[in-house]
Amino acid sequence: MYDIAIIGAGINGCNVAYEFTQEGKRVILFDMNKIAGGGSGAAGAFISPKFSKAGELKELLHDAFVYSMKYYNKHFPHLIKNVPLLHIAQNEADEESLKLYKQNTSLKLFEPSEVLLNSLTKEAQAKENVSINAGIVNAELMCQAMAKSAKIVIHEVKNLVYDDGLWIIDEIYAAKEVVLATGAYKKLIKEPYIKLRGVWGHRIDISTSSKSTHSLHQFVSISPSNNGKLAIGATHNLHYHPQTSNEEYDVQEGRVELLEKASRTLRLDNIKIEKDYMGLRSGSFDYMPLLGKLVMSQETLHNNFINFKTKKPNFKEYDYYPNLSMINGSGAYGFVLAPYLAKILKEHIIQDKEISDRISPARFFARYAKKI
Repeated sequence: MYDIAIIGAGINGCNVAYEFTQEGKRVILFDMNKIAGGGSGAAGAFISPKFSKAGELKELLHDAFVYSMKYYNKHFPHLIKNVPLLHIAQNEADEESLKLYKQNTSLKLFEPSEVLLNSLTKEAQAKENVSINAGIVNAELMCQAMAKSAKIVIHEVKNLVYDDGLWIIDEIYAAKEVVLATGAYKKLIKEPYIKLRGVWGHRIDISTSSKSTHSLHQFVSISPSNNGKLAIGATHNLHYHPQTSNEEYDVQEGRVELLEKASRTLRLDNIKIEKDYMGLRSGSFDYMPLLGKLVMSQETLHNNFINFKTKKPNFKEYDYYPNLSMINGSGAYGFVLAPYLAKILKEHIIQDKEISDRISPARFFARYAKKI
């Protein structure tokens, strides 16, 4: 019997496993493929904020970025590379956003060097940009390092039953607490208000004579040069889903798209593709992550004392699954958000600290209930 079972071994699941094993808890971690076998393994794993105008997501990512940079450097200094990041506007709207960002951010900004600018295409040089100190981590090795103190089981979980204070998993394992970190794959708890966007990610490692001293973000993300290699990713394909698509993902077409987009930013010469990484990311429909307990919709809807039409719903009135939480919907910012969200979830489960309504899954139930 385990204190906590985590289903899904991407960066979210592995980070939660790390937080709880550090607290001395017995943790079991499930994945249907392998550690970082999905979208996390295909991620560029850049640690950066969101360069945009004010908004809830920008504020959350700013806090998560500051926290995560310190977190990775403290706990996994051998797996993070601290490098400058140059973010380049894609269009005029982006340029206006970057101008406002530079005026209002509390982060320390730098002017890009002439050597760096000369490595860019003329089109990229002409665009507004912002440069900060940031980081990049080794996606797969980071997940493995976080998960190493947990019991790891490569197994597709298909059945969860709550019985006498314990979650029984496929009639084999038992845990006091369960955390779902399953991304945009098929849902174990089939609640109608939980809907996630699947975004197929593709990253390539290339060898090239071109060099970059910075992480470059524009149409795609490009890593700093490492022994003559660059990592380029990830293409956002909203239509392909490995569990529902009728045709296989076109790897060659994905490579062409990645190289075309990268070549708009950095002049690329003598290219050879070394390796492909692919996987499914998950995003929410309001772009904010989902963190915390899941509402039992049928039980809550039958509560005649709740006013579902109110503009400011009281999430404390809802009925929740016992000892069951979710961490999901981080989109392209999984490695930025994971340490920050895992800490919040740990404090919620162990210390009963409240989770902000803006990231609670209950917000989607409130919208669903109001509609019906």
